[in-house]
Amino acid sequence: MIITRTPFRISFVGGGTDLSSYYRTGYGAVVSATIDKYMYITVNKRFDDSIRVSYSTTEIVESVDDIKHDIVREALKMTGITKGIEITSISDIPAGTGLGSSSSFAVGLLNALYIYKGQQRSAHELAEKACKLEIEVLGHPIGKQDQFAAAYGGVNYYQFNGDESVTYRPMNLSTADLERMNGKLSMWYTGINRSADDILVQQNKDTSGKLDVLDFMRDQAGIMADNLAENGFSESFGNMLHEGWLKKKSITSSISNGRIDELYQTAIRNGAKGGKLLGAGGGGFLLFYCDADKHDDLGKALGLKEMLFRITNHGSRVVFFSEG
Repeated sequence: MIITRTPFRISFVGGGTDLSSYYRTGYGAVVSATIDKYMYITVNKRFDDSIRVSYSTTEIVESVDDIKHDIVREALKMTGITKGIEITSISDIPAGTGLGSSSSFAVGLLNALYIYKGQQRSAHELAEKACKLEIEVLGHPIGKQDQFAAAYGGVNYYQFNGDESVTYRPMNLSTADLERMNGKLSMWYTGINRSADDILVQQNKDTSGKLDVLDFMRDQAGIMADNLAENGFSESFGNMLHEGWLKKKSITSSISNGRIDELYQTAIRNGAKGGKLLGAGGGGFLLFYCDADKHDDLGKALGLKEMLFRITNHGSRVVFFSEG
């Protein structure tokens, strides 16, 4: 039996510039972090030759081609596993909440399947293979940032180049900076789950008319990375979140809505220095930068469920392995 644990991510600036419709015009860039909320994947050999897949539903099939879960089906094909396997998944967070759960699933599953075959893959290889699976094979209209964040872990600057290569720069924040980040950033659940695909399809269509906005968002990632490296985590971080959110929601109308705008303005009036909606938009979690002495006021004003979290420095990992 093999169990992998793969983190979810929160993206700070640059989200959307990791789409091929944009980065092929030059390059895209994001700054993101992984948090201590995870996707767990269990892989085990079955007694017979059937394939059992358990997620929100359970499938038992005789052929890989009969698997309805598209990521599981194509991951098995990619790794060359055709029979006699059981796959289960457990998530700390619901899907459709803007934390990259689909890509965490893909990275964690590929990690487990390659280990099952006796093959260890690097973080970069896992990320590239997850991108190929989700974007090229399945045609999902998503970017590349989620797969790389899930595979690498930590607070990083990622650059997505026009030749399809991806480079990354770890921020290597001090313990004090990480503690400040953990203390001043908070996440609040809007109660709205959504599929990112429709929003991303529209964003891809709108890219050519929004290059100036996307250029600003990409450049913000470089500025934020430099600020973190040179000055650590400071109030300028909150200001950049605010500027980036105002730009992002101007790309297409489906990124935000009246309810989200109302919640955001309530947060700003009650101590938040800046924030954003995580993920493609439309729902999920709101992230805010807020000083500790204003945190209680912020929570009371929002009236939303808070998700407590901490930044984690580890990407997808095998947390249990047994040959029994």
